[in-house]
Amino acid sequence: MKPNYIEMIDDDQLLEELKDLQTARKAFAKLVSEYSERLYWQIRKMVLSHDDANDILQDVFIKAWTNIDNFRGDSKLSTWLYRIAINESITFLNKKRNQSNISIDEDDSFLINTLESDTYFDGDEAQLLLQKAILTLPEKQKLVFQMKYFEDMKYDEISDILGTSVGALKASYHHAVKKVEKFLSEPD
Repeated sequence: MKPNYIEMIDDDQLLEELKDLQTARKAFAKLVSEYSERLYWQIRKMVLSHDDANDILQDVFIKAWTNIDNFRGDSKLSTWLYRIAINESITFLNKKRNQSNISIDEDDSFLINTLESDTYFDGDEAQLLLQKAILTLPEKQKLVFQMKYFEDMKYDEISDILGTSVGALKASYHHAVKKVEKFLSEPD
């Protein structure tokens, strides 16, 4: 069973340290150390490219650093970071779609080329086929599927991050699983 990433660090204490000029730099280093890997993988699942994921991750931490004073504490610090990461990833993907003249309603099959040409991708054919199936999902279903299937997040946590009801998330996940199963069962 995967660890529950959202609960591993004391958000309140870290937030206090981040807002104190004496401890801000050290606290930010702790924040980066604590959240880099899991945010990287969330981003990577969305954009597929290692290099793009690294660039977006840097943007996420820059945004967090410059906006930490605006963080009101309505949600957990980890939830806020995930929201930034997801929003930055979506912005990146939308720019890619615009550059390629692909409408937002079309699937993200253009990302398969990115995945297949990424030297850091170490998955086998089954993993590649699963990624292709996931790319056929609508954006919201894709996010819910990735967070639930790969990260093993609880629906409550996903709800906080995406701002969607638990019931709607369960329905999205159910539909996503059915679509992925259908894709995987179809002959080439």
